[in-house]
Amino acid sequence: MNILFFLTPKENVAHIDDNDTLRQAIEKMEHRGFSAIPILTQDGKYIGTVTEGDLLWYLKNQNFPSLREMEEHSIMNVTRRRDNEAVNISISMEGLVNKITNQNFVPVVDDNNVFIGIITRKDVILYLTNKELVENV
Repeated sequence: MNILFFLTPKENVAHIDDNDTLRQAIEKMEHRGFSAIPILTQDGKYIGTVTEGDLLWYLKNQNFPSLREMEEHSIMNVTRRRDNEAVNISISMEGLVNKITNQNFVPVVDDNNVFIGIITRKDVILYLTNKELVENV
């Protein structure tokens, strides 16, 4: 099975840019209802993933700045405690399953580390569940 079967393409994935502010990141995550979101460079390369926990600890350490003050803080100032590790588009299904068991989503990059999309744990679980149901019929 090719992992592209599970790929949600970049144009359908919410992300933040490395030049976004703390306020922009928080508002995007709130609007989308996400607890984690990928960070990309201006040229589309995957940097890492920021989580609600990362934001909370940053806000605490900055003495909870006002919404206006958050516009002065770069998202790149936020310490990320655990980035979702990206996989190359050529990874095997076994490698993907090993990675997805520890992450809600897996960022997928090409050979130049350019972000091309994500694969969610939910999509893999649904596929494996349906496959097992069909095989047992």
